[in-house]
Amino acid sequence: MKGLYFQQSSTNEEITFLFQERENLPVTDDNFVKLQVKACALSPINTKLLAEMKMEKDFFPVGREVAGIVLDVGAKVSFFRPDDEVVGVLPLDSEDPGLCEVIQVHEHYLVHKPEKVSWTEAAGTIRDGVRACTALYYLSHLSPRKSVLIMDGASAFGTIAIQLAHHRGAKVISTACCLEDKQHLERIRPPVARVIDVSNGKGHVAESCLEETGGLGVDIVIDAGVRLYSKDDEPAVKFQLPHKHDIITLLGVGGHWVTTEENLQLDPPDSHCLFLKGATVAFLNDEVWNLSNVQQGKYLCILRDVMEKLSAGIFRPLLDEPIPLYEAKASMEVVQKNQERKKQVVQF
Repeated sequence: MKGLYFQQSSTNEEITFLFQERENLPVTDDNFVKLQVKACALSPINTKLLAEMKMEKDFFPVGREVAGIVLDVGAKVSFFRPDDEVVGVLPLDSEDPGLCEVIQVHEHYLVHKPEKVSWTEAAGTIRDGVRACTALYYLSHLSPRKSVLIMDGASAFGTIAIQLAHHRGAKVISTACCLEDKQHLERIRPPVARVIDVSNGKGHVAESCLEETGGLGVDIVIDAGVRLYSKDDEPAVKFQLPHKHDIITLLGVGGHWVTTEENLQLDPPDSHCLFLKGATVAFLNDEVWNLSNVQQGKYLCILRDVMEKLSAGIFRPLLDEPIPLYEAKASMEVVQKNQERKKQVVQF
């Protein structure tokens, strides 16, 4: 039985993906579930976080967003039984790769998959759904009639975030990085209030948002990264991102800025402007629920909520065509470089 792993170079700058033969799984541990994987979604690996957590291994397992059938359960498992259909996100310290036919998972990382939801939809939605709920429910307290700016709304995560915001009755503004993204956003129903084309530096995000909100500013911003310096001092991949000053300018009174920029730097004038607006800054960390055992019950509630919304048609994920396991290595190399727009899912 093969599984996909990655190995870091001595400098931790490059990673190599490779298949490794795995031994047959031992007897299922007390609180663990033996799972036959039916689908596994691919997401970039945060090697920097792994290093900071001092998770040092020769080979790291690949693939964490899984859906499958329960084959066996440990003696102390209370939520599942054999033949249950489940979905979940493997923890950072998982010994098993999701890209493997059979794995062991602690029961607290799984929830039941609704019968009408396909394997690929479940695996392809679960992580982005958790991110969207975390950003809009827990970090920015979304409520009806709020205005929300979702940067890069045509991405897999952006699409789910827009759908969740619409479901809560918010007015959504989004940015598009190219013509194809712009067309995708214009097809979304309910419609996005305004699509700002930022390709080749065209769009003025702050001006457009202030115009759309009558000068009041938006209530919530979910960025996809920001520029901290002038364009001349930033790498080319950040050219289409708004400057941090633009985000602060377009925020309304009492606004919430949810950022994915882990190295965000705010100077005293920036902080003073946020203070005058009574605005807040929160960091969207994908792994926040995995890093805190205290929040496990809340995390399971989010996982169930995501599946309920997927089953009800509220979430309509942006998925690519499923691929077989033997293509996972090449696909992960593309995903790791953030070159995929649609969510890639491996189907077993």
